[in-house]
Amino acid sequence: MTKNVFRLASMMVALVASVGIAAANEPMLVDAAWLAEHLRDSNLVLLHVGDKKEFDEAHIPGAQFIALSDISDPSASLKLELPAVDKLQRAFESRGISNDSRIIVYPGKDWYSPSTRVIWTLTYVGLGDRTSLLAGGMLAWRQAGHPVVADVRTPSAGHLAPQVHPEILADAAYVLAHLHQPGVALLDVRLPKAYAGEDEAGSARAGRIPGARSLPLELLFDDKDNLKDRSSIAELLAQAGVKPSMQVVSYCYVGQRATMVWFAARLLGYDARMYDGSWDEWSKRTELPIESPTKK
Repeated sequence: MTKNVFRLASMMVALVASVGIAAANEPMLVDAAWLAEHLRDSNLVLLHVGDKKEFDEAHIPGAQFIALSDISDPSASLKLELPAVDKLQRAFESRGISNDSRIIVYPGKDWYSPSTRVIWTLTYVGLGDRTSLLAGGMLAWRQAGHPVVADVRTPSAGHLAPQVHPEILADAAYVLAHLHQPGVALLDVRLPKAYAGEDEAGSARAGRIPGARSLPLELLFDDKDNLKDRSSIAELLAQAGVKPSMQVVSYCYVGQRATMVWFAARLLGYDARMYDGSWDEWSKRTELPIESPTKK
């Protein structure tokens, strides 16, 4: 999994450089050098995403731990789903977040998708333009020689007035209404066997959403785990049906992995949504159509 962190970080950095976003005042990505320079900023909030035990052992100074269970609905029938806005407000305020906070989200280790899920949720409540991902996560921070600590600072409670942005969210009704629409690229971010209907992966039905094109993240890397050049990535997106003027709607198993494609699409300037319920919901609702090897 550690290898995946560096792979996705390399992809994000390359995409940012290719579109010039790194020059923005509040870019979607920052590096360890930027964070070291701003670590003592009074409005900075660091969110550590990963294993709680590892956070307790070591984290970037001042970081607050956040888990996906803190920002999801445990009573929902789905494995991962947005909760009521007031729960999100409490979760973020308790970590010192206010409307004027500058927020950096970073993975302690492992895969990036929980971190981009946190960023997607922050964007939903109106903080997207104040939030960045730390490229390379804590591994990059440590490799740059910066310190980590075990002590946890209890922040003063923030004051957050959520400003909901539903335009980054797709629900089942939205996806159903936009099937086969020429201006919408529906991307299935699951592994190829799940897309082909050969692996149910614990879901109620096997298959895919009609018209979805497969874009597993693994295709973005060569056989040596190096990021393919930008023209190759552009070709992959084109093969998946993505055109410059299109809206990108991504889905995966439970609405976590797909947030990485949502994040990457936004880096490239696309209007993007993520289907929160993803295949977990779609496969359970038998009135919703599917494509599979046996049902086209």
